Amino acid sequence: MPDGFPQGTVHQAAADLQNALKADDEIFDLWRNLTPLGRNEFICWVDDAKQPATRQRRIRRTVEELREGKRRPCCWAGCIHRTDKAPSRWQKAVLIDQKTKGASKP
Repeated sequence: MPDGFPQGTVHQAAADLQNALKADDEIFDLWRNLTPLGRNEFICWVDDAKQPATRQRRIRRTVEELREGKRRPCCWAGCIHRTDKAPSRWQKAVLIDQKTKGASKP
């Protein structure tokens, strides 16, 4: 935590997500109380957005889900960037292989 902001195990929260979480003391306390893996899942989910509008919507949803008591993003298959565990068969087939196929299209 070099900057004092609690980060994930693999991902670092960008300024826009950090600002949204720090804007409300209650939300920031909930964020600090997540495990590094839980924070990582939210950061990965936000970072996975391809369009700025989707990213902003996911940031708002992160705040809402924390307020609802969630410790991981709802309906998120999980971070595929972690090196401490292999991706599940579903993650590999749907997330990793699909991205690889999509990247090779002209």
